[in-house]
Amino acid sequence: MRLMMSGGIASLILAYMLSQFYRAFLAVLTPVLHQELGAGPDDLAISSGLWFVAFAAMQLPIGWALDRFGPRHTVSLLLAIGGAGGAAIFAMAQAPWHIHVAMALLGIGCAPVMIGSFFIFARTLPPGMMSAAGGTVVGLGSLGNILGASPLVWVVGQLGWRMTLTGLSLVTLAVALLILAVVKNPALPEGNHPKPSLAELWKVRELRFILPLLAITYAGSACIRGLWAGPYLSQVFGASDQLIGWVTLGMGLAMVSANLLAGRAVRFFGSDRRTSIANNTLLCAVLATLWLAPGLSLGLSAVLLVMICISDSSYSLMMSHGRAFLPPHLVGRGITLLNMTSIAGVGVMQFISRPVYQMASARHAPAGAYSYIFLLFLVPLLIGLVLYLFSPEDRHV
Repeated sequence: MRLMMSGGIASLILAYMLSQFYRAFLAVLTPVLHQELGAGPDDLAISSGLWFVAFAAMQLPIGWALDRFGPRHTVSLLLAIGGAGGAAIFAMAQAPWHIHVAMALLGIGCAPVMIGSFFIFARTLPPGMMSAAGGTVVGLGSLGNILGASPLVWVVGQLGWRMTLTGLSLVTLAVALLILAVVKNPALPEGNHPKPSLAELWKVRELRFILPLLAITYAGSACIRGLWAGPYLSQVFGASDQLIGWVTLGMGLAMVSANLLAGRAVRFFGSDRRTSIANNTLLCAVLATLWLAPGLSLGLSAVLLVMICISDSSYSLMMSHGRAFLPPHLVGRGITLLNMTSIAGVGVMQFISRPVYQMASARHAPAGAYSYIFLLFLVPLLIGLVLYLFSPEDRHV
């Protein structure tokens, strides 16, 4: 697609790589932040949660801004102020609460990045091409998640974490300026349309069967890879840091590959909806196996963890499915509502999973405790999938 080769989309993909990086890089910095700032795992869990809360809280205002000003100014301004500013504050942090502030700003700065590209796709591409285009952006952008692991460890070892964050602040500012220079706002929808409003958006009945599943489908891969995969493999199987690194790398590569192949999967199954159903059915089966047999085999568990991330492409598929029912004048607000639902689900599940594990670990051995984590993600996923079965088929089958 010529659009995917444009400088504007390429700059937004670079920004989304930074977004993926910033949502995952805290795990690597945990030891040094604990040593220098006294920030424990609980402090960093709050910081990480604030990233998601700030990200989600910005979605509806961003929807308004996209409809009014377009992605060029909306994305570049927020990424420069929140993204570059948040990284700069992180680099100067002297206490755990400084990290909280920095991560909240980073969440604000990253909030419009991916949805800016989806807004362009929704306005310029035929609906049937949106899942493939969105999957490409998410897939390539997910490389930032991988850069926030071993490569970051090496850079921090060479430069120190403060200099690394200073450099990231400058890189983020440069990407924001690049977006301002090369992104072109799509044309406004033709014809006369009523003034956009949230009340009108809530009248789109089809979204009621899509939003519940969208709220949980991405949370599984994001939370389990980001928070629980490492401790689970270590405590249940005694896996080494090196082995855990390989497994989480495999999970990250599975996320990238699944999203890049989303378009082909849609052509195979025939629609975004049917592909999403297949994806989430697979995820239910994987989570059910981990729930019922969490300590059976290290090899089996490693494969199942990777399979959790294969289902990661459900996000772009369901965004495309939901966009099919949005009137042209509600595209900005509509896709940000969909995105807010997804990212808020990650934040909520991230906060909930810790007390669930603490209660379970007080009563059970490690394998039994982690089975409750997998059950925690399985139950709402099953409920969301059942509701999703009642959603209408895509209008662009």
